[in-house]
Amino acid sequence: MRILVVEDDKQLASGLRRGLEAEGHAVDVALDGTEGEWFATENAYDAMVVDVMLPGLAGDQLCSRLREAGDWTPILMLTARSGPEQEARALDAGADDFLAKPFSFMVLTARLRALMRRAGRERPVVLEVGDLRLDPATHQAWRGDVPVELTPRQFSLLEFLMRHEGEVLSKATILGHVWDFAYDGHPNIVEVYVRQLRQRVDEPFGRRSLQTVRLVGYRLVDDAREPVP
Repeated sequence: MRILVVEDDKQLASGLRRGLEAEGHAVDVALDGTEGEWFATENAYDAMVVDVMLPGLAGDQLCSRLREAGDWTPILMLTARSGPEQEARALDAGADDFLAKPFSFMVLTARLRALMRRAGRERPVVLEVGDLRLDPATHQAWRGDVPVELTPRQFSLLEFLMRHEGEVLSKATILGHVWDFAYDGHPNIVEVYVRQLRQRVDEPFGRRSLQTVRLVGYRLVDDAREPVP
């Protein structure tokens, strides 16, 4: 996923970035509400983690503005303390879930996965495309019953493709969700990682599920059902 973290505590924001990137996510960080609103309106995110107490623009105000603008990206609100008042404030602002500080990073990532499953349409806990399976919670992937070893970035790319099974995704779309805002390298990095994925999930098994659509982009299909061009 590509995740926006809006948190003014630099140490906590840095810790969240490191932890989420280690999980294979692309992460942008804003240190105040105004900057967070700019990031949210200029980029497409799969989820946001937003603190309630922010300088410039409070987290609940940020959330309300995004909802009023028609942005329904899943938002996990971080509250200063637990209790009905804080919880109601987060939910009434348009947040999808809340988490009181201090919190477990394990719980935060589990709640983000749950939000993604509920976003737009119901998504399974374990993603499946044909006999290719991926478990975001345990960072494991299999072709049939055979485990497939992937780097965090390869895993993130495969997860994004599997969540959009059958859709043709351009390089720009893939870069926007699998790499973060700070990436300024060559877009051909997508080709490199697609080639690596083929070497991991297709070629050893005699499969062609990861397809190139010439001049358009890439798509992942169940090659037992889909004709290969």
